[in-house]
Amino acid sequence: MEVKTIAVIGAGLVGRGIAYAAASSGHETVLEDISSRLLAEAVAWIRQSFEEEVASGKVEPCARDKALSLITTAGDVKDAIRDAELIIETVPDELEMKLELFTIFDKFAKSGAIFASTATSLSITDFTDIVVSRERCIGMHFFEPLLRTKQMELVRTAYTSEETVAACREVARRMGKEVAVVHEEPQTV
Repeated sequence: MEVKTIAVIGAGLVGRGIAYAAASSGHETVLEDISSRLLAEAVAWIRQSFEEEVASGKVEPCARDKALSLITTAGDVKDAIRDAELIIETVPDELEMKLELFTIFDKFAKSGAIFASTATSLSITDFTDIVVSRERCIGMHFFEPLLRTKQMELVRTAYTSEETVAACREVARRMGKEVAVVHEEPQTV
């Protein structure tokens, strides 16, 4: 599956960094947050980050302009995910919030879309068991500082398909990331 559009759910530090990386790598990028203030701050941060990269000679002005043209915003999850092949949620690690989001993803995302989470303190399986096509669910761990760190992890659940891993690996490669694929360990009590 080729990923052309990435929806990033949550415009906090991680979300805005992922949106920057997604647009920089040529993906149509939709950044969503329920807070219009946080969304505006995220867009301002992305613009400032591009300006700093241009000033330091790391990014050409035409590349900045192209990347910025690829970013749109949304104040509603359903609107943000409508056309995305990859949905990356970056909200706080609260199980109820993630369950609600993945229920929305499952109901309103286009057919075949991949659902990714940046969760680090929760099991990906705990909130993706509600998804009909669990093979399209994966964890994506971006390390801080996101714009400068080359490494990232893809976290497979017991259900994640090879196609899902391959698509996310290609997205990460285009973002300039070196990928390690890890398997989620079953939670034991």
